[in-house]
Order: sequence, then C-alpha cells, then structure tokens
Amino acid sequence: MADITTVWDISRGEGGWVLVGPSLASGNDLATAVLISLFTDRTAEPSDVLPDGTTDRRGWWGDLDEDVPIGSRLWLLERSKLVPAVASAAKGYAEEALAWLVSDDVAAKVSATATISRPSTLRLVATIQHADGTKTAFTFDWAWAQIGA
Repeated sequence: MADITTVWDISRGEGGWVLVGPSLASGNDLATAVLISLFTDRTAEPSDVLPDGTTDRRGWWGDLDEDVPIGSRLWLLERSKLVPAVASAAKGYAEEALAWLVSDDVAAKVSATATISRPSTLRLVATIQHADGTKTAFTFDWAWAQIGA
C-alpha cells in the first residue's frame, strides 16, 4: 500500500495533502519521506540553543523511547542571520534527518548541499542515491526573514 502523498505548498511554506475525488492522493513515497524528514520538527538536543529563548525543545510525542527520531533540527535556524555557518548547519541537519533512509535500506546514500543562493535565500538540495546508482534530488528555497539583519 502506498503512503499518502505529501506535497509542498511554496506560498505557505508547508506540506499538505491533496484530495483526488473523495480520497487522499497516494504514491511518490520517497518525496513524502523527504518532506516529513526535513520539515517535521525533531526534538532539539539538550546542548542545542533554542531560537526563541524558551525551554520548548519541540519534537513529536511519538518519538519518545524511539531509537531514531522523526524530523529535522532545521527549525533551530529560523531566527538566525543567513551566513555561511547557518548554511553549513542546515546541510548537517538535513543529512541527519535523512540518514534513516540509508539505515532502512530505502536509499544507498543521502547527501545535502545548502547554499546562500541570493542575499536572503537559502537553497537546500537533498540528493537520494538509489541502490541502482540513480539519484533523485529535491530542491527547496527559503526566503529568509533575517532577524537583526
């Protein structure tokens, strides 16, 4: 059985589902897995600096007692000034979030690049290499609302 297809709404900056008649669309499981992995808030590590100054480490209650949490820590960057160190952190957070695809044998390898593509835009490219050597790339651009820029 295929997963419910998650699609990215660029104008709203969020994922959602699509109806096909009275049913939810299904298929393209890899795209759905990548979207959920990157854009679901993973629980912050105890050593992470929280961007809003609270003690809310976010995350999903379903991750309690799980070996591999769902989501990414990209949310930790949301109030940061867009500088090369933030792009580097985004790359690391993306690769961390996608690593389960390799350990679950969904992909042979995952990699990410994160660059400042314009003065206020972060471009993240997640590349999934399949067992047959083919690759699928997913590109996301964020219009960065810099704090204190």
